[in-house]
Amino acid sequence: MFDRIAGRYDFMNRILSGRIDRQWRKIALRKLKAKQPKHLLDVATGTADFALMAHDMLAPAHITGIDISVGMLEGGKRKIKARGLETIIELHKGDAETINAPSDTFDAVTVAFGVRNFENLLAGLHEMRRVLKPNGQILILEFSTPRNPLIRFLYNMYMKNIAPALARLLGTDHHAYTYLNRSTNAFPDRENFIDLLKEAGYITPSFQTLTFGICCIYTASK
Repeated sequence: MFDRIAGRYDFMNRILSGRIDRQWRKIALRKLKAKQPKHLLDVATGTADFALMAHDMLAPAHITGIDISVGMLEGGKRKIKARGLETIIELHKGDAETINAPSDTFDAVTVAFGVRNFENLLAGLHEMRRVLKPNGQILILEFSTPRNPLIRFLYNMYMKNIAPALARLLGTDHHAYTYLNRSTNAFPDRENFIDLLKEAGYITPSFQTLTFGICCIYTASK
């Protein structure tokens, strides 16, 4: 599914979010500034949007991005090559539940709009913790369900009906954007996700809601 939408993925993100998704990413990455991570892993990196922004905002020595979608990775590699960053940002096909890296490798692990797609969420959280260095930080940005009834109604109507219709109108796979709504509603967000982070062994987990609660930033440490 992600291979099918890879060619227009960035364009659709900007259209469907009104570009607010970039602001969410910036707010999230600021939470890593104090850590000054030198080696960063971006899981479910997609077309490397978050990895490229992390390079610009945090200036780490090296970023590794992994994703199971070859089509998305190819798009990311083109963007990285266009900026001459091939030696700083490397992308590889990889699964969050079986990360090809030794334990205690990375100063920070990031996931932007990807954890809801994990087949086994707890296994993925365990694996990301394994590759974090002691005192390393995980940073997760993900959609959440608004708590305000009116906002929730409008949000669900947009995600269930309008977003797929726009995708169809703009010539991309509308089924993928129907899936987006289903996966968001099924995701154990906020306090439930904090409980999963604790179960996976992280310490000091916390979350911050954004834009009426339709998005959350989660942080925790090893």
